[in-house]
Amino acid sequence: MGIRIVKLPDVGEGVAEAEVVEWHVAVGQSVLEDQILAAVMTDKATVEIPSPVAGTVVALGAEVGGVLAVGAELIRLEVAGEGNAEVAAAPREAAAAPPPAQPLAAAPAPKLPVPPPASPTVEPASAPLPTSRAPMGPPRPPGEKPIASPAVRRRARDAGVDLRQVRGTGPAGRIGHDDLDAYLRVGTTSAKAVRSANTEVTTVKVIGLRRRIAQKMAEAKRRVAHFSYVEEIDVTALEELRASLNAEHRQDRPRLTLMPFLMQALVKAVADFPEMNALYDDEAETIERHGGVHIGIATQTPSGLMVPVVRHCESLDLWECAAEVQRLAEAAREGRATRAELAGSTITITSLGALGGIVTTPVVNRPEVAIIGVNRQVVRPVWQGSQFVPRTMMNLSSSFDHRVIDGYVAARFVQRIKSLLETPATLFLEA
Repeated sequence: MGIRIVKLPDVGEGVAEAEVVEWHVAVGQSVLEDQILAAVMTDKATVEIPSPVAGTVVALGAEVGGVLAVGAELIRLEVAGEGNAEVAAAPREAAAAPPPAQPLAAAPAPKLPVPPPASPTVEPASAPLPTSRAPMGPPRPPGEKPIASPAVRRRARDAGVDLRQVRGTGPAGRIGHDDLDAYLRVGTTSAKAVRSANTEVTTVKVIGLRRRIAQKMAEAKRRVAHFSYVEEIDVTALEELRASLNAEHRQDRPRLTLMPFLMQALVKAVADFPEMNALYDDEAETIERHGGVHIGIATQTPSGLMVPVVRHCESLDLWECAAEVQRLAEAAREGRATRAELAGSTITITSLGALGGIVTTPVVNRPEVAIIGVNRQVVRPVWQGSQFVPRTMMNLSSSFDHRVIDGYVAARFVQRIKSLLETPATLFLEA
């Protein structure tokens, strides 16, 4: 028998390291050739690593959440034959790893004698005998007034007790001080049982996509000079148009949401403001202005936030934009999105849908220089010259990189989007 070291392969062009996000095997487990050993993540793409040979797992190269360089040891297998000749001494190190598991398995034994001391603590709970009075619950028919002396009533009022809930043991159900004391004792005990302190602490390791998101967001906030601009937009006409187009219900066309209209407006707006459709390399101090409009659509998935990219939106019509957004969002949520579909955006749209709130401050998707945030739509009265009329209003909360985008330019850019959305017929006019 020999030891075979399986190293982390080159899982992508330009990738130097990968994070272990899941182990499919454990130490001591037998594996077959081509059986999946682990899943690793690089740049939001998850790759499964198969076993090149059959054998038994001797040691794992890292815990879940650990980062390995390409070429580093991923796993050790005991295989038939000599294995890797250059690591003949390695099995001793690997064999030393299992023993620490022995004390862990035996550790619970000393804890078994601990429960007996708990038995004496149960007895004091049976000490209070006033519970036989049954002071809790409705003690009398509805509408019947409780009978009690002024002193008892004063004590009940000071203690915040409703005497209608106290059972009296005196003549004709008269409530005495003893009855009130019993009620207070039982009531306090019951309240404590319901509102006991919760001291549970759960530790969740930040791994995989959540770690990538955390790193990227921290880097964006650290290196991008953010500023946000919020504008209110009247989308009444746009919503009427959207409802009318959806009412036609053609099988070859997807149902329209606000997103494809905003994408069409963005395409027209960046034609007037090309500095918005750009990437800023702050190390080389260069700005790349792109002719093609590649819009990233921030999408919430079970694993975390992903940004699939709709490419060349300038060449897509309204329904093509809607179909591509739907396709990419489903692929991202189901974990089928490819690396190419999750990279290459030049400007991003983010939306929380019905949870959009009034105002948000989205984080620029570095190295982009602008991000457009959609907030919740609300119907409210708007003054129109002589009267208030109901209008559907929505805020756009947009953020920009102040290092390369001036506030005045950002305001004009958002105002251009506003005019296009408020007069949606202009979205279909050729330049």
